[in-house]
Amino acid sequence: MDKKLKQYLVKSFVILLLIHLGYFLYGYFKFEGIGNIDIYTEFYRFKFYDDVSISQFFITGLFLLFFLIFLLKNHSKQNYSFVKLLKIGGLLLLISFFSFSFFISYSFGLNAKLRTELSEKKLNKDKVLLNVLRPFLYNYTSYSSQKLFNPVNVLYPKPYPVIEVADSTLIGSYYSVEYNYYSIDTLKMLTADLDKLSTATSTILDSIGFGKKELLERIIKKNTIKDSTEIIYKGRNVNPDYDEDICIFIKNKALYKPVKGIAIEKQQYDAAVKRYKLLYTIKEDSLLYNFQKLDTLLRKYKIETSIVPKDLAKDVRFYQNHDNEPLNAIRNNYDRKALTDKFDTLERLFYQPNYLHPSIIEIFFVVVVGAWLIGFLIYILFNYKKKNSLS
Repeated sequence: MDKKLKQYLVKSFVILLLIHLGYFLYGYFKFEGIGNIDIYTEFYRFKFYDDVSISQFFITGLFLLFFLIFLLKNHSKQNYSFVKLLKIGGLLLLISFFSFSFFISYSFGLNAKLRTELSEKKLNKDKVLLNVLRPFLYNYTSYSSQKLFNPVNVLYPKPYPVIEVADSTLIGSYYSVEYNYYSIDTLKMLTADLDKLSTATSTILDSIGFGKKELLERIIKKNTIKDSTEIIYKGRNVNPDYDEDICIFIKNKALYKPVKGIAIEKQQYDAAVKRYKLLYTIKEDSLLYNFQKLDTLLRKYKIETSIVPKDLAKDVRFYQNHDNEPLNAIRNNYDRKALTDKFDTLERLFYQPNYLHPSIIEIFFVVVVGAWLIGFLIYILFNYKKKNSLS
């Protein structure tokens, strides 16, 4: 490959990069803001009929036409070997790819503006707030759900979490079912000591309040780690329904939207700790302050809401102190579906961006390879004719 051809290819790549920069900036300034994102939002999908698609048709066509004309006119007189022709072909394939992919740079511009308005750190901060406040935000009919709100979902404070044990007793022709709850505790000991439960372990057994027979009956699971065994067992009997520090809002551990890269169990526990502190240990204004942050979050994402932070905080305190009251008047109304759709879409845009939409991948590469093949064959043909004429 001679020096002039190298310079020509470098200039061509520079022109392509400038065009890509133009599409990137167009996408950056065309982004309409996170408030306008909905379930149908996606990074640019080649549509054939809008400004991005139509402009790309013209720019790509004109660029490739003039590129090929000047390539054949000024750089097809060399008698290149087969290996050098393959190298030139590889560079022409890159030219072809960059010529047809301006719309991808447009998508990168959209993504860049999205992350300028809402960084991953800010998104995760919003997720954490929603995870902490989620038990306060259900529709009032959901609070009667035993699946969502039950003692087994309590994570904080100790001795929770608990395990539910149903004991059935036959009374006449009917069974009476009684539910008991036990704390889930952990005991670590040497495997050899566990196998023989000798006097060496009696001190450990005394510390947990029962003997080896009862311990064996209470074991939930055993995990052996090298020469030690971790025993997860049913500890002391507890009554979450009569615990004054366990109101209905504590009986739910569901996350609104998990943060990527952090164990679900840790997020559930951390959210439960923060929620418990808001209700029981820190000053009352903190709960109101968090509902004000929630109101700001909903308005930032343009979610229709009728939540008044002061009223919601008041309702939460009422139902916290009147645990037997049905929650049929809690003032936490907002467009739940819109917020769910918004965060589902943001998850997709952040972690599954699809800059090249799956529906056009095959067509895109067929067009790229087809254009390259036609151009490269024409270039080879011109070189072959020049070679014969020189001969």
